[in-house]
Amino acid sequence: MSNINDIDMSELLDVVRRAIAIDRNKSSNTGDNNDEDQLSGDGGSRDMVSMSKNECASDEQSGIDNITKGIDSVANDMSTCANCGKEGNSDDMNTCNKCNMIKYCNAACKKKHRKKHKKACSKRVAELHDEALFNKEPPPREECPICMIPLPFKLNESTFFPCCCNKREEILKGKIPLCPFCKEPTLTSDEHHIKQISKLVDNNNAKACNVLGDSYSRGVLGLTRDYRKANELFLKAGELGCADGYRSLGDAYDRGIGVEADQKKAKYYYELAALNGSVTARSYLSGVEGRAFKFKRAIKHLLIAAQSGDEESLGYVKLKFSVGMVTKDEYANTLRAYHEKQKETWSDARDKAAAAGLFS
Repeated sequence: MSNINDIDMSELLDVVRRAIAIDRNKSSNTGDNNDEDQLSGDGGSRDMVSMSKNECASDEQSGIDNITKGIDSVANDMSTCANCGKEGNSDDMNTCNKCNMIKYCNAACKKKHRKKHKKACSKRVAELHDEALFNKEPPPREECPICMIPLPFKLNESTFFPCCCNKREEILKGKIPLCPFCKEPTLTSDEHHIKQISKLVDNNNAKACNVLGDSYSRGVLGLTRDYRKANELFLKAGELGCADGYRSLGDAYDRGIGVEADQKKAKYYYELAALNGSVTARSYLSGVEGRAFKFKRAIKHLLIAAQSGDEESLGYVKLKFSVGMVTKDEYANTLRAYHEKQKETWSDARDKAAAAGLFS
């Protein structure tokens, strides 16, 4: 008996279609003879018979379409092993877990084919990575939980504890005893500050991990400078979902802070940060790619950072435009997108806070 894998699916489809067509013709001829014998001379009945025939034909065609779809789906579910050439059901086969491009009938075939597939696999993985890095829409900016406006792009223009800028002046001057968001007492000392952050770190708060890591890195809030501990906290923050954690770790490898300088690792963590929405990491990536003489990639990062609202990156884009490295259309589109992002984060209260020197 022939195996189902040896059957040509297109031939099977043709056989089924011909069988259904023959059966339909027989039914149609029999029905025509009987209807003419029984209903001769009756115009109304002839109309009803005609309508009935049309309905039957429609039902038959629908049946043919359903069978065709079923056969097509079976054909589409069949895949060929890249190593031995055997066909099998796609769902039951092993897929290359890096490129998701080819399938194998088992793990042994996958292992045997590894050397042949390595080059194509690496190329496809790089393509998928660049698609995500340059073409995927970045996640939306986090909103202030009090005023519901996207947070500013500059890190010093917002606070870790989500107190809106229109309340920040009153908080800093001690006019508000409780945080307007969490209702906890406002911080009165470095010790109090560290105690509160450490509590959040113990609860795996991603931003708290990054803030505590930054405090260790700079030796502030009464902490002794400890780069090793800072980098551990940055990594934990990134793994918990804080893009700035990965960006800070990338910066450590980029400049050799607490670790041996490693441009490859710096790029790796900057890219993780960028994929998670860090605009600053985009700007840093431009520098990494530029130093590696990959200027097209560097320009792409600059354009994305500027379009996301980064003022410093916009300045570099303007400079690149003046020397012909950025086209007129690219510069115009970037400038337009930059101003749109600035509008999204603007508020009168933030302007007042900046004028009062609260962000300096």
